[in-house]
Amino acid sequence: MIRTLPIALATMLAACSLTAQEAVPQATADLRARPVTDEVIYFVLPDRFANGDAANDLGGYEDDRLVSGYDPTHKGFYHGGDLKGLTEKLDYIQGMGVTAIWFAPIFKNKPVQGPKGDESAGYHGYWVTDFTQVDPHFGSNDDFKAFVDAAHARGMKVYMDIITNHTADVIRYAEDQYQYRNKGDYPYSTRGGPDGDRINQGFAGDGDPSEANWARLTDPGFAYTPVVPEAEKDVKVPAWLNNPIYYHNRGDSFWIGESSVYGDFVGLDDLATEHPRVVAGMIEIFGSWIDRFGIDGFRIDTAKHVNPQFWQAFVPAMLERAEAKGIPNFHIFGEIAYESPDAVTSARVMADSGLPYALDMGFAKAAQLVASGAQPPRVMAEFLEQDSIYPGGPATATGLPTFLGNHDFGRFSMFVRQGASGASQEELLERVKLGHAMMFLLRGVPTIYYGDEQGFISDGNDQLAREDMFPSRVDFYNDNDLLGTDKTTADDNFNASHPLYRLIADLAAVRLGNPALTRGLSTIRAFDHEGPGLLAVERRDADSGRRVLVAFNTSGEPVTRNIEIDYRAEGIEVLLGNCPGSIAAPGAVTVALPAFGFAACELIVGEGN
Repeated sequence: MIRTLPIALATMLAACSLTAQEAVPQATADLRARPVTDEVIYFVLPDRFANGDAANDLGGYEDDRLVSGYDPTHKGFYHGGDLKGLTEKLDYIQGMGVTAIWFAPIFKNKPVQGPKGDESAGYHGYWVTDFTQVDPHFGSNDDFKAFVDAAHARGMKVYMDIITNHTADVIRYAEDQYQYRNKGDYPYSTRGGPDGDRINQGFAGDGDPSEANWARLTDPGFAYTPVVPEAEKDVKVPAWLNNPIYYHNRGDSFWIGESSVYGDFVGLDDLATEHPRVVAGMIEIFGSWIDRFGIDGFRIDTAKHVNPQFWQAFVPAMLERAEAKGIPNFHIFGEIAYESPDAVTSARVMADSGLPYALDMGFAKAAQLVASGAQPPRVMAEFLEQDSIYPGGPATATGLPTFLGNHDFGRFSMFVRQGASGASQEELLERVKLGHAMMFLLRGVPTIYYGDEQGFISDGNDQLAREDMFPSRVDFYNDNDLLGTDKTTADDNFNASHPLYRLIADLAAVRLGNPALTRGLSTIRAFDHEGPGLLAVERRDADSGRRVLVAFNTSGEPVTRNIEIDYRAEGIEVLLGNCPGSIAAPGAVTVALPAFGFAACELIVGEGN
């Protein structure tokens, strides 16, 4: 049995007893009080979710795909989804037990970029030109306010995806070359190399953050000669972003060493985040979104490609701004991208930068390998045992947003299919269910990638993993065999009866109903070292003293195992799955799980224990 109602459900029931005027403030007050650990996040690309207003499909541009960026038949262009559509689907989203919505950037983008014949559009939101307003393809600032207000009225939080590392690709180089030029060969003090003309007299390098030092950097031509096309010289907002002096201008990153921070991210104009004007400007830009709309958190794009000192200034400023707005549990988590089942990279960048949380890349990789059967449960157990290395220790790990797949790497079902080569559709579905159970029952804040609840299965990463929820016209999407349904992406896919949608709703209810599953620390109780098999973890919430044993079978065969538990446990209550009927002996239970099975079992501790 579940001892407490899920927070989202309790909020809705409480609101039902209030007048219409009272309900919205009450729901908002309840969500403000929730700690960051007590959420279920849904990540969505607005362009690919629901089209609530066909009038904005072209974004106000002329009807030419290379001008407006709108072409619903091409995987790399706008398809028509918008904020009104997202608002209209809040019933569907909340029906899964979701308590927080994170969406890809909605700032105004450069509609189309790329070399001739290989153009694509800014439907994803990461090519920003105007940081102060919503992209017209998605609606208006008023539409955004209506969305935030509607979500808050339901007790749901809103997380914005933000970018401080770069803007759209506007700056060109007169040299018509874009290879990275490092700081040793091309210092700030000369034009075009050590033998070039002396420039920026008195500038002491980017290690000195003082305004006086940066006032001496007046010529941006140290590595390349930046040129802004006349038609785009005023395209960026706020206006200071149009000045090349506020960019690194060193060419394209190759993702290693110095270039990882100073290089252009796939050609995008890389901001000089060491510059005090850039620091102050970004604090004002994103603080304004908090002030104007009362949002509840930021996911920060490309966080590891920004110097740590920037975050050391930006994060406290955002938390202070949120606190002043009456938002005490503002959730900030950075994208620190890597693909290995470990915590080292995230923990290091968090420690260096002061970022409070990061998207849990290590969990995603561990879940992909273990739930697919490609690696033994030991991989997940060893990953969880690293929780102590995060700044703040294991408690910090409980606030890391965990995920299984996303818009960059590809969908979880694709990774399961790769890891379980030759598996039937039925087995793939069971393994995908198992992965979702791991995400909801192990530590961290579960983050659902839109469409996963409808069995979407991508053909690859990036554009190939960004399918439409509304009927798609993209052939690359529509030839996929979805899991758990006879539909394809050519159909409308908002089915609340889909087995994965129903499972997620059940998992969310169990998680949100028990503090051991939202905030509990982990003790590894059992794991198989070789081949698919058992993983068992006991989670305990220190404040309430509640304990839950969670267990997973990654094998295609049933498993039965005696598992050590806390010796003070006197009984068991079933939260989910096959739980033992009783304690086998003080300190031990016998767990029996079917193939690909999972369970959550509350350990009851008597009074005085």
